[in-house]
Amino acid sequence: MFIPKLFTTLKNYSGKQFGADLTAGIVVGIVALPLAIAFAIASGVSPEKGLFTAIIAGFIISALGGSRVQIGGPTGAFIVIVYGIVQKYGVDGLTIATILAGAMLILMGLLRFGSVIKFIPYPLIVGFTSGIALIIFSSQIKDFMGLQMDKVPADFIDKWVAYFEHLNFISIPAIIISGVTILITVYFSKITHRIPGSLIAILLSTIIVSYFKLPVETIGSRFGSIPSTLPAPHLPAFDWKTIQYLIRPAFTIAMLGAIESLLSAVVADGMIGGNHKSNMELVAQGIANLIAPIFGGIPATGAIARTATNVKNGGRTPIAGIVHALTLFLIMLFVGRWVTLIPIPCLAGILIVVSYNMSEWRSFLSIIKSSRNDTIVLLATFFLTVLVDLTTAIEIGMVLAAFLFMRRMIQISNVDVVTAELSEQADEDDPKAIHKYNVPEGVEVFEVKGPFFFGAAYKFKESLHLIEKTPKVLIIRMRHVPVIDATGLHILEEVFHQAKSTATVLVISGIQKEVFKEFFSSGLLHKIGRENVFTVIDDALVRAKAIVEGNFSSNK
Repeated sequence: MFIPKLFTTLKNYSGKQFGADLTAGIVVGIVALPLAIAFAIASGVSPEKGLFTAIIAGFIISALGGSRVQIGGPTGAFIVIVYGIVQKYGVDGLTIATILAGAMLILMGLLRFGSVIKFIPYPLIVGFTSGIALIIFSSQIKDFMGLQMDKVPADFIDKWVAYFEHLNFISIPAIIISGVTILITVYFSKITHRIPGSLIAILLSTIIVSYFKLPVETIGSRFGSIPSTLPAPHLPAFDWKTIQYLIRPAFTIAMLGAIESLLSAVVADGMIGGNHKSNMELVAQGIANLIAPIFGGIPATGAIARTATNVKNGGRTPIAGIVHALTLFLIMLFVGRWVTLIPIPCLAGILIVVSYNMSEWRSFLSIIKSSRNDTIVLLATFFLTVLVDLTTAIEIGMVLAAFLFMRRMIQISNVDVVTAELSEQADEDDPKAIHKYNVPEGVEVFEVKGPFFFGAAYKFKESLHLIEKTPKVLIIRMRHVPVIDATGLHILEEVFHQAKSTATVLVISGIQKEVFKEFFSSGLLHKIGRENVFTVIDDALVRAKAIVEGNFSSNK
């Protein structure tokens, strides 16, 4: 369960596969370079922090992960939450939040939550992913247009108001660089998939800006030099009060990291016909997010685009991911000083393409055309992400999805009085329909359909008021009840005591195996009496007839 894929894939490793992994790793390393820098800048931190993350976290995720081809590093999904933490708590606050998130991810993996994460509602994922995409796009307008603004407001609406107020300060060279970057990034793949369009855009725009000395910002003019080595480890001081402030954003980072990494691993499995270890992947993601921030990194997770690039270039083992991290380290070591020449509008163009790819607008429109519940979850999560913050969006989105699911379960859970007077409403196609049996006088039959949890239990309790005359026997038919919760058991116990007070005998029919176990463990079976619990309606009716005729032993 907790053996990294690296160890299992090296058993039959060949020189040919190493060649393919080496090539794929170098290509992915080159692809990751501009993305790591761009994600760091968009997150409100210096560009080298993106490189540190891609190198350290990327290495750990590949070496210890549960996927053969997963590529880890900073991703667009984290931009919103990281930017918010940095603005509110500073870089030290981000370091602490990332470490806490790493510990949470390790705990998730050890508790085997890998399979549970997969059941997060899809509309919620699309909602916050689309919201993040819109926020990333909005955050890049200043650099895309070269607007002369001292500070960009953090609030979404205020940000756009400020943009419109500064439209008189548009930089034509910046717009040209950004526009050309978008065109090259999008359409260069039609020439070749081997070389990423974003890399060609960076090289071309850097050469043009440097040669013609165009008046646009570069990484160097805004941030200064880029370190050529990894920093010394640093752990900021923090106390319990700091942890209390950062626990919510840390949980958001952990949830995003878990969701993104497992989604990426699932996509990769489909591409290579593999099978990842979800819990091992969570542990690896946790270790990466525990260690990377100590060396100046930011949150990291599995990156779907880089993972797909790895697969398309022949990567089939974690060696490719390790090579990708080493490639980035060598680039930083020997070419770091040239990175400062990259134009900021070029990175803005790359991030606008990233935001479009993240938007999932086709899935967004598809969900809106589906059920109302899914649409509510989607739109609520989307607007909360954009207008409030990502942490609130995920929390409320999850709660809203849970409530709507429970509401749906209540709707499909049905309670019917199925005595003889309602026989004309019975299902003629059901060979076991109650109207096809001879129900003795003085016997009422209630049928429960669907999960008997708290919502359906109270619906059942209300339905009992339909009984106009106190029966001698009350049969509760549960043949279509697959599960029952504590509330359902409690309501049935109340029904039992109420029946006992009116000398009515409670009989249970059609009880399934799992429900029977709950009856037994809760003690309800003993109270009702084993002689009054049956698996088929035939035996229950025989028991009811005996009770009506006086030949019986009543409820205890």
